Amino acid sequence: MVAEGEKLKAPDIEFSQLSPTLIVLGVAALGIVLEAFLPRRSRYGAQVFVSLLGLAAAFAAVVALAATGSGGTKAQIAGMGAIAVDGPALFLQGTILLVAIVSVFIFAERRLEPSAPGAQVDSFAAQPASVPGGEGEREATKAGWTTTEVFPLLLFAVGGMLLFPAANDLLTLFIALEVFSLPLYLLCALARRRRLLSQEAAVKYFLLGAFSSAFLLFGTALLYGYAGTVNYSGIARVISNADATTDPVLAQTMGNDALLLIGGALVIMGLLFKVGAVPFHMWTPDVYQGAPTPVTGFMAAATKVAAFGALLRLLYVVLPGLRWDWRPVMWGVAILTMLAGALVAITQTDIKRLLAYSSIAHAGFLLAGVIATSEDGVSSVLFYLAAYSFVTLGAFAVVTLVRDAGGEATHLSKWAGLGRRSPLLAAVFAVFLLAFAGIPLTSGFAGKFAVFKAAAEGGAGPLVVVGVIASAIAAFFYLRVIVLMFFSEPQADGPSVAVPSVMTTSAIAVGVIVTIVLGVAPQYFLDLAGQAGVFVR
Repeated sequence: MVAEGEKLKAPDIEFSQLSPTLIVLGVAALGIVLEAFLPRRSRYGAQVFVSLLGLAAAFAAVVALAATGSGGTKAQIAGMGAIAVDGPALFLQGTILLVAIVSVFIFAERRLEPSAPGAQVDSFAAQPASVPGGEGEREATKAGWTTTEVFPLLLFAVGGMLLFPAANDLLTLFIALEVFSLPLYLLCALARRRRLLSQEAAVKYFLLGAFSSAFLLFGTALLYGYAGTVNYSGIARVISNADATTDPVLAQTMGNDALLLIGGALVIMGLLFKVGAVPFHMWTPDVYQGAPTPVTGFMAAATKVAAFGALLRLLYVVLPGLRWDWRPVMWGVAILTMLAGALVAITQTDIKRLLAYSSIAHAGFLLAGVIATSEDGVSSVLFYLAAYSFVTLGAFAVVTLVRDAGGEATHLSKWAGLGRRSPLLAAVFAVFLLAFAGIPLTSGFAGKFAVFKAAAEGGAGPLVVVGVIASAIAAFFYLRVIVLMFFSEPQADGPSVAVPSVMTTSAIAVGVIVTIVLGVAPQYFLDLAGQAGVFVR
């Protein structure tokens, strides 16, 4: 309470340090205004332009902050202790923004679906609020409507993702989680084709996401009871017995190790759900398969970047004093995740589900770097996330182009002989699959080598052995798809390859270039990740 006569002090907010997130959320709000006041025929162009401009401005702000030392010597805690502006935060924010820019191109593609009279349509439902197959949907489809509100939803999700790895207290972490999760729940339900499957995926994602949010929030409450604060550095001080101040009201619970262990476990469980680690991976294959493919690509890339950033900060800043408690558990999670993702992927017959289980295996490889508990571990995970995100985006962009009368042809049997129908597209997809497999001269090899090297130096040699075995198993199903494309006879009634606009072409080209550059000459980017590998405390 404020005493009588005492002035209420305004909060001290460092707006320049928070500018990337503020720009994205501001442009998202502007997108809502455009939806409300622009005529339908003008919304598409305006939304694409505003989204790209806002994301580019936010990326420029990240670069400016890094150039002025905010990622190193001038790293600080901003927003009254709620947001960390340091090397890992800026590196991850830059990666998320670049992924979002490429995702806007894939979202904006309008040449793949059959056009309505006088209009080009996109991958999203013409009238999302209507009943699938109902009169409203038929009329909207016939009129050639497009769902341009996907762009503000994408921007709100990006805004939450920018906050997530930079959050410096548990309440900010929870708010950021909800800000980026809620738009994703909606985006998953907006597929133009197979709408019931899309809505089923959204409901599954929402229900399981609500459980993960509940775990995180309950864990936050327990950690507050343990430490008397939700601030990361405050909790870390209590764990290390460095905080001598005690609130009398909380004195009876503070320092209770049961609250610490259970609360920390619940918060980590909430983050492992977003990462897609076993046994919290159940949502991944169904959601990846049912969501519109542009949304799947964005989720698979950006969500993993944001979630691993938040997990790194929690383990390295809040819980380093519990390293001997959480490392054995994370060992088990990493081993299960690598092996389960690789083994179950072998049985898949749908290309999107195969890539979903592939993403689970990659979460296990990334956890190996997290377990290293060293600066090299952090920098290797940062590099792997940057490399993996563009390979994933490019792969899902290719999936949008292989189509039959029912829309995207995702069953593996339809991809037989694709190398003869469209050699260039098959070759590009093969490059992405080889990167997933970790073949040399691709970004996947450089990323896996960096992560496994950090894990081995951190005393996790047996984990590296398991990772190599899982990589060998995973290489089988990646090579199986390549053999299917190039050495099988194409079916007479097989799918066609749609000719994309410059939007999707640019997205795929960016993915290929990043994959090759990070594989052939990774040292500059490894050094960049190394310079960004220290958390501010």
